[in-house]
Amino acid sequence: MYTGKRVILASQSPRRKQLLEQAGIPFEVKVVDTAETFPADMAIPEVPVHIARQKSAAVAALCNADDIIITADTVVVLDDTIIGKPKDREDAIRILSALSGRIHRVITGVVIKRQQEELSFSKETAVHFKSLTTEQITYYVDTYKPYDKAGAYAIQEWIGAVGIDRIDGCFYNVMGLPVSNVVEALESITAENN
Repeated sequence: MYTGKRVILASQSPRRKQLLEQAGIPFEVKVVDTAETFPADMAIPEVPVHIARQKSAAVAALCNADDIIITADTVVVLDDTIIGKPKDREDAIRILSALSGRIHRVITGVVIKRQQEELSFSKETAVHFKSLTTEQITYYVDTYKPYDKAGAYAIQEWIGAVGIDRIDGCFYNVMGLPVSNVVEALESITAENN
């Protein structure tokens, strides 16, 4: 059970909130809208940490000096291309059709910051989708409306149970937060600052 300094989660993601709660970490949510931009020539594995760092810098002004700020960003990568959140229903169907029967990567970048100290890392999970029918894809999109999710899906929903036959790596990373690594980093940053 975490009993260190106040933790600020700079994320509106209900999945990230749920995972921190599951890990027994008390936290407050503070969010500042941030442009999720990155240099065009940046290596893909560096992108989610770069965006998480932008979120951390944006929310720092709302926090006390002693607060520990946690930010994260998750990208879905297929064929060395980042797949963002779908623009609409047709885009969600297009994205899931592209993922169907393929392996893609999910990379979550995490930044944990307290005063001048920062710990940052990323975790990667390979996700194996079974071949999905058009009916399965449209059912999922119309029922779950995954428009706020990178890659147009959430592994913990129906499509994860029916359409994903295996993953290589951390399940919670695909949900948006490699929570065991976050707990480890949090304990490390707290121990160093006590």
